[in-house]
Amino acid sequence: MKFHNLYSFFFKGTSLLCGVVLFPLSCASVGSGKESEVQSWLTRGNESIKLQQQTPVRFVKNANNWQNIEIDDTQKFQYVDGFGYTLTGGSVEVINRLSSSKRKALLHELFGNDKNSISISYLRLSIGASDLDGRVFSYDDLPEGQTDPSLSKFSLANDKDLIAMLKEILAINPKIKIIAAPWSPPVWMKDNGKSKGGSLKPDFYRVYADYFAKYILGMKKEGITIDAVTPQNEPLHPGNNPSLFMPSDQQRDFIKGHLGPVFKSHNIKTKIVVYDHNCNKPEYALDILKDPEAYQYIDGSAFHLYEGDISALSTVHNAFPDKNLYFTEQWTGSKGTFNEDLNWHVKNVVIGSMRNWSRIALEWNVANDPQYQPHTDGGCTECKGAITVSDSENFTRNVSYYIIAHASKFVPAGSQRIASTQTETLSTAAFKTPAGKTVLIIQNGNSTDESFNIKYNGKTAPVILSGNSAATYVF
Repeated sequence: MKFHNLYSFFFKGTSLLCGVVLFPLSCASVGSGKESEVQSWLTRGNESIKLQQQTPVRFVKNANNWQNIEIDDTQKFQYVDGFGYTLTGGSVEVINRLSSSKRKALLHELFGNDKNSISISYLRLSIGASDLDGRVFSYDDLPEGQTDPSLSKFSLANDKDLIAMLKEILAINPKIKIIAAPWSPPVWMKDNGKSKGGSLKPDFYRVYADYFAKYILGMKKEGITIDAVTPQNEPLHPGNNPSLFMPSDQQRDFIKGHLGPVFKSHNIKTKIVVYDHNCNKPEYALDILKDPEAYQYIDGSAFHLYEGDISALSTVHNAFPDKNLYFTEQWTGSKGTFNEDLNWHVKNVVIGSMRNWSRIALEWNVANDPQYQPHTDGGCTECKGAITVSDSENFTRNVSYYIIAHASKFVPAGSQRIASTQTETLSTAAFKTPAGKTVLIIQNGNSTDESFNIKYNGKTAPVILSGNSAATYVF
């Protein structure tokens, strides 16, 4: 059967004539009323279309022999807290290079809620410097050989520009949630006295817990609520700058003996989330959660996917189903292609994390310059932001912008994942939004077009999705 005759086959017996199909999402139209209409947005791996709205399709009762992607909203899973990025100090620095009008427009595009915005609903911050800051710093830096167990020198001044931008973001989206993680404690708390590597001295466990409390309470004074923290970014990767080696027994003891009790004593409601590293070591989180003293203070576990399989999140969920899961970081790099990154990340980071119980899906940094700067000496030299700021009037939207946008624009915080089937080549995740909309994200891993039906409540909507593409459907 020829391509241009497919829709006359679907709607045989009606007086409707569908025109030439210009896009892989069909222009079929039947019935009446918006309730049967499926809106859709498409991004192709070949970059010919990026987050472009397509002609709607409609649910019909006519049967065809295409494969079905079935949605079942009686099967309900986790609630969603949001989608977004890490707002690094480097991201703030380059966004602030834009002219006032361009800067304002970009922030509204990223965090606003109008038709031209992608509505980011979740951010990650570094407690002190990350490797995508222009320099290494903590909130209590001292001359070599000095210590400050009372934290009398503690100050958030190094983050003043970040705090100012967060206030602007909160004015645009007051409900945005934030998780924060340190890359390193102040070096005087570490056994090697350096920003890179080393471990937290046991003598400073309580002081470091107080440091977390001062950070959270200090941000609160600025009007910024820290919803969750992890004790350490990538605790098994001490080769970054800054970084800290914190094996699971150390993190367990830090939480149960110090961080949890300090939060409790200050009546801090910020969630404590363990691990914050790769999917190849789910036993790290499991080892901590198995300890009943630590367990009482822990909200859940966080993961990255530079190693391992995204199903590790379900491994932890199945062992501790009352604890939450968070997917907190994945970077796209200077050597990757748009096609490869779009499809891998939508399949694994967005769809994969959601199908494995995560409440969030975050890509790495928001923005950097064309040379992938700023970064620390020894930090990531290839990390590509969602945005590249080239000068005061120009910025470019990169692949991770579209990866996150296919979820963040359509699946607001408070949505709930519902059941959706998938095939060998079509990866899917479905949600019911607080407004009652159904959202379906699909990634076609095949290099050729896939024909299928979206099947819901006994009706089907026939769709053709181009090869190596991602699409979001809303009805």
